[in-house]
Amino acid sequence: RAPVASRWRLGTAVPRGPAMDLFGDLRRMNKRQLYYQVLNFAMIVSSALMIWKGLIVITGSESPIVVVLSGSMEPAFHRGDLLFLTNFHDDPIRAGEIVVFKVEGRDIPIVHRVTKIHEKENGNIKFLTKGDNNEVDDRGLYKEGQNWLEKKDVVGRARGFLPYVGMVTIIMNDYPKFKYALLAVMGAYVLLKRES
Repeated sequence: RAPVASRWRLGTAVPRGPAMDLFGDLRRMNKRQLYYQVLNFAMIVSSALMIWKGLIVITGSESPIVVVLSGSMEPAFHRGDLLFLTNFHDDPIRAGEIVVFKVEGRDIPIVHRVTKIHEKENGNIKFLTKGDNNEVDDRGLYKEGQNWLEKKDVVGRARGFLPYVGMVTIIMNDYPKFKYALLAVMGAYVLLKRES
């Protein structure tokens, strides 16, 4: 008979959680399998980056997809809506158009509607924005002393949207632990997934 301690280690009495299974799977892989899975993961990440860069080139926007983070544009857009943007410089900005713009001193772009256009004699256009759900225009959001936006401030113009698809992004921003847990699970799945 095996000693009690050995039976305890070898038997089914030791609880095994998902983390123990993960490390067990990694230990059972030979080096070649592990390298293959790491390369597979790297290919997925690089493919996603190439698609993103391709979208930037096609749309002319530095950020071709954005998520609406507030309710300032309701009822046109709601918090969590995913917007598709373009930013072709030949296309003039018009009143009524929804633009995404960056303001100096703020990290997060703002999605609001163009309410007024001010065109100078030399052809330069300045414009004013406002959220549909806001009572006042955005002059309070612009940098100090700035009363109008210019084309250089525009990240893109809304061309389409998917409702509430961006809620995942909002949840990940609001709960960073959830984001890291999700990334860890996805990375583990890719690393441990074996080709059949």
